[in-house]
Amino acid sequence: MTSSTIHFNKTRIAPTPSGFLHVGNVLSFSITAALARKHGAKILLRIDDLDRTRVNPEYLTDIFDTLRFLEIPWDDGPQDVNDFETHFSQVQRMHLYNEALEQLAIKGLIFACTCSRKQLNETGSCACADKNISLNTPEASWRLRTSNNTVLQLNSYDASTIQAQLPAEMRDFVVRKKDGFPAYQLTSVIDDLFYGVDLVVRGEDLWASTLAQIQLAAVLDKPVFNDTMFYHHPLLLEGSGKKLSKSAGSTSIRYLRQEGRRAEDVFELISKLLGLSSNANNWQQLAGFILG
Repeated sequence: MTSSTIHFNKTRIAPTPSGFLHVGNVLSFSITAALARKHGAKILLRIDDLDRTRVNPEYLTDIFDTLRFLEIPWDDGPQDVNDFETHFSQVQRMHLYNEALEQLAIKGLIFACTCSRKQLNETGSCACADKNISLNTPEASWRLRTSNNTVLQLNSYDASTIQAQLPAEMRDFVVRKKDGFPAYQLTSVIDDLFYGVDLVVRGEDLWASTLAQIQLAAVLDKPVFNDTMFYHHPLLLEGSGKKLSKSAGSTSIRYLRQEGRRAEDVFELISKLLGLSSNANNWQQLAGFILG
């Protein structure tokens, strides 16, 4: 069976309201929408808003404005900011995240970490695993005890099965932050399971996160996560070769709109940044050039 013959249930567009959306986000959204339409999957708009210190109402509004301006569709999820905050915010699912954290704690699979960011930068790793620090310690993050020898299995969109080990950068990764909120790796797994997502489209820079989430789902006894397929797409890069960030104002859709650019202009810009031989005029064409 090839990926072209598979029917998926649901995929998701999952922006974070910590900055204005940029052309790199649009690339990912376009590929997601195209794969969903190809495979009969619904598109969920899942906004990740648990980084409460960075969430901004202006950024939330920008998500809906950008998707509608570029005519990128979604089938499930919030229709506007009020709908999101009332029914779809991750705050509404805190009980699910806390249940998962409690399960990990009962199994003895996590440990408390009091390392500062400076310490982690200097040493490159946490040294708290064997210190028996109480999980109730204030300002302590919780880390998953990981094994360097575990072989993880990933279902790639090209219908291949990839075996890999957890990268060094994900060793004992954080599942609860120092502020007490669950971390991205955990919320992403729980949300995808909650909504029935079985196709995940994300940038190739999140390869390590994919492996971390596969391992986390395994220790949480969530075998259904094994059926998820992953598509990792290439990134748009700045002239310096760095990944585009939300602080790169000139590539934000909001900035381009304020400059009077049309939707077609945005897709043409992305085409040029990717070095495509032809310019796309909409999300369907852009994704078509990439997916073939």
